[in-house]
Amino acid sequence: MIINLSETNSLIGDWVSEIRDADIQTDRMRFRRNLERLGEVAAYEISKTLTYTDKEVQTPLGTANCRVLKQQPVLGTILRAGLTLHQGLQNYFDKADHAYISAYRKHNRDGTFEISLEYVSCPPLDDQVLIISDPMLATGASLVNTIVHLQTFGKPAHIHIVTAIACTIGIEYVQRNADANISIWTGDIDDELTAKGYIVPGLGDAGDLAFGPKLQQ
Repeated sequence: MIINLSETNSLIGDWVSEIRDADIQTDRMRFRRNLERLGEVAAYEISKTLTYTDKEVQTPLGTANCRVLKQQPVLGTILRAGLTLHQGLQNYFDKADHAYISAYRKHNRDGTFEISLEYVSCPPLDDQVLIISDPMLATGASLVNTIVHLQTFGKPAHIHIVTAIACTIGIEYVQRNADANISIWTGDIDDELTAKGYIVPGLGDAGDLAFGPKLQQ
């Protein structure tokens, strides 16, 4: 299931326009906050798909029957770019366990790249709902490698991927190669991918825009 949050009129359109805007996105705090907002809206929308149970709550004047979340999801993010989206999800799923994955492109001199996974911290995932945040779904290679590795910690009942901008090519790659029950929630979808694996028009490097440029080694 693919959910493009920009297909219906909402404030998502404002926030996506600002994270794409080359002038506005230079304000790092505003850029991070807009990604955080996207994560919050995605969390709310995902919450509608989860399982709930009845709970009696004692108020100062009596007893109320409430519907509450039966089980918190596990929130996973790809370091470092995913941290702001992850924060938005955490603002809503504030009792969730967390997984952190260091997955990045290791570029070669000929212009090709490989996906390097160097750090993973993850709780048990058997029968859990897993939400993975990463701002840019470009080629899909990082996400597929991440999903495959996380499944060594258990088989999730469902995986939700939350991203700010997704590329059609990356979406199709994930659908073909990730052996899991997956939903993709994205702020918008672009069709073009450069030879170096960058989304066009995209928004640039989300990690650099949120946290500053990194030294290439």
